[in-house]
Amino acid sequence: MSNCCHVNPDPHNHGDHSHPGHGGRFDYLLYGMLAIITAGFIIHFTGLDIPYISMFSHAVVSLMSVMWWGIVGGIIAVGLMSRIPREYFQAIMGNGDTVGGVIRATLAGLLLDLCSHGILMVGAKLYERGASLAQVMAFLIASPWNSITLTLILISLIGLPWTLAFIVGSALIAIVTGILYLQLVKHGKLPPNPNKVEPNPDFNMKADFKQRMAEFKFTPVWLRDVLKQGFSESIMVMRWLFLGVVLAALIRTFIPDEAMSAWFGPTIIGLLMTLLVTTVIEVCSEGSTPIGADLVTRAAAPGNGFTFLMAGVSTDYTEILVLRQMTKSWKVALSLPLLTVPQILLLGWIMNNI
Repeated sequence: MSNCCHVNPDPHNHGDHSHPGHGGRFDYLLYGMLAIITAGFIIHFTGLDIPYISMFSHAVVSLMSVMWWGIVGGIIAVGLMSRIPREYFQAIMGNGDTVGGVIRATLAGLLLDLCSHGILMVGAKLYERGASLAQVMAFLIASPWNSITLTLILISLIGLPWTLAFIVGSALIAIVTGILYLQLVKHGKLPPNPNKVEPNPDFNMKADFKQRMAEFKFTPVWLRDVLKQGFSESIMVMRWLFLGVVLAALIRTFIPDEAMSAWFGPTIIGLLMTLLVTTVIEVCSEGSTPIGADLVTRAAAPGNGFTFLMAGVSTDYTEILVLRQMTKSWKVALSLPLLTVPQILLLGWIMNNI
């Protein structure tokens, strides 16, 4: 029996290896975006006053200040997940080709306390470890703003009843969308996960876990390897996260928030404007929660608040780009907004008219 801190070469690992040290190719996107973000920090903290550039730098720092913990948490989670045998994921997530497996993935997404950017890293790792496409999509849809921390914040901002309504609504959309993906994959409209693991009927997770923990020893070398592995496998996601930061900072620089906030209200037009804004602006889960709450309390449009939180995930260009690289399929990536946005708008309209 191998020790739980031992990692065997994984032939199914399809992580990105285009950065230096993995194949010798230089990742221009990753390091180009990182250079721009670094320059933004330098300009911000040196206090230089340059028209537009200073605003852009402030936006970069503002975005990164709420994203950093999610990125770090995602790296740690991915590193730890790399040490978990594939059979464990199969046992925990259940059969990925069933409704029960989709419900399990949705519950996992609701309970995991990570921001939308950390969730992307975990979702990509779940796909690499064999979770079905339906499970990964349900997990990603249910997760971003439903962390325990942000749920408590949302309760304080809009109250318990509407918070529960938002949680139930997001879980419903996640499950329905997961079931739709089951059917699309079953009928060959979308590709299945090539990393799928066939269940081992003789595998006893409880007994295996006990033996691994009896052999496990925590050491600085083990921790270093976990962080190194997590960082290496998170590069695929971080390159798009950094691109998202740069794009979002540009939007914040040239499109004032005041010009948008005046157009929201509990009407069809207000709902569609909310969808447009949340599609254009990349806002992390920490940033979207207070904005969504403002739409509930100040604009008296709970459906718009729900739409802002949910559609911000479904139409997020960072997430779509990560899905494209993760699955090697534009059909899969673009199917996320196509399947979820109509459901979000319907529930948003219902909430506005209760």
